[in-house]
Amino acid sequence: MSIEKVKSYFKQFNMEDKIMEFPVSSATVTEAAKALNCQEAHIAKTMSFKLNEDAILVVMAGDMRIDNHKFKEKFHKKATMLKADEVEHMTGFPIGGVCPFAPKDGVKVYLDESLKRFDKVYPACGSRNSAIELSIPELEKYSKAVEWVNIGKN
Repeated sequence: MSIEKVKSYFKQFNMEDKIMEFPVSSATVTEAAKALNCQEAHIAKTMSFKLNEDAILVVMAGDMRIDNHKFKEKFHKKATMLKADEVEHMTGFPIGGVCPFAPKDGVKVYLDESLKRFDKVYPACGSRNSAIELSIPELEKYSKAVEWVNIGKN
């Protein structure tokens, strides 16, 4: 199970106990904000895209959307989200539980600048009912992000 993989990943940092599991779904930004009793903007949503034949993950604030023009300028390709039947196979996580921690080998993680306005954010942890509270430096460290990008619009 994907959440077990994420717990195992966080165990090396003695952080596995910080992972929260909810009795309700947190698969969407709205559901996650309700489960966490926070603003939707504080949800660090992880979006999965196809770049050539590979998957990449972009983590951005819950109130943001991808700016297609900025995405194309950055990655030199049109923003194409993974299809529903590709998400788990290519990222290692189910839809609604995609996260930037311990994705499948070769999957690069990018963090959007929209997250920097917060002290703490809540990314998913590999299941449709999980999250972890992290500071921005912690998110940067544990996601092993390739770089910060500015590809969002709200």
